[in-house]
Amino acid sequence: MTLQRGRFIGYEYDRMIVLFSMLDGEREVPCAISTSAMDELETVVRARAGERETQFMRLRERIEACADGKYQASEFEGAPPGIILRSIDFRQR
Repeated sequence: MTLQRGRFIGYEYDRMIVLFSMLDGEREVPCAISTSAMDELETVVRARAGERETQFMRLRERIEACADGKYQASEFEGAPPGIILRSIDFRQR
């Protein structure tokens, strides 16, 4: 089953990640993407903290497609298990 769009949760400056979710039916799957991965996708030196949500929205389709690929491959990390996207995940696809 393909994941469906969830919600944007927010930017965590301390961890340099953007948190979002995807949906598998009614089950919410926690997801995160590193800010360095987003910057690399756009070839940006480094977006400002206040620009992260807008940047995520611009890249959302690519980010969600990558998250779905990792979900289908059962590449979960963390507790609770979720999907974590890094720059390398976009180079492999």
